[in-house]
Amino acid sequence: MKKINSLDIECAVADYFSPRVNLIVPNVSWGLIFYEVDLLVVTPSGYCYEVEIKTSRGDLKADLLKRHGHRSKKMRRLYFAIPDYMQKDVEFIPARAGVLVVSTASNCQRLPCKCIRDPENNAEARKLSDAERFQVARLGTMRIWTLKNIVRQLNWEAAMTQCAGEKNESLQKNYRMG
Repeated sequence: MKKINSLDIECAVADYFSPRVNLIVPNVSWGLIFYEVDLLVVTPSGYCYEVEIKTSRGDLKADLLKRHGHRSKKMRRLYFAIPDYMQKDVEFIPARAGVLVVSTASNCQRLPCKCIRDPENNAEARKLSDAERFQVARLGTMRIWTLKNIVRQLNWEAAMTQCAGEKNESLQKNYRMG
């Protein structure tokens, strides 16, 4: 059984909700809501879905102790996303929450995700205002540029390492000849 991490689950769930259709932003903890949302999905109609990502039974049990209880008038639906080897732990997920299961049996680079329990709609949920939607988009854009800078830095470091290796090989070659 292959263990998967929260990033694996996050990517599978983002594929499930499709970033071509919905606005999907990870780790929203300020600027919109009073607690951290692992993955926020904003639909074209302006409703929000919260996805709580769990990778262990202990993590699921600890979540039951959170004071906010994943309740917000900004969240239309609540989902919990778990790896397939945790399906036996669904009892620790609130009954009102949908359950998304990410398969570890795939040999594909993209892990499949399926919904095994539909969530209840929060009747008190409201659509986001245009200003709130812009805030979510801004937070998502900030994540993109932070990641692009990390990739750029890693590419630069790899190029410097390669240059240093080539210089070192050249020095070694010259040393052996001399």
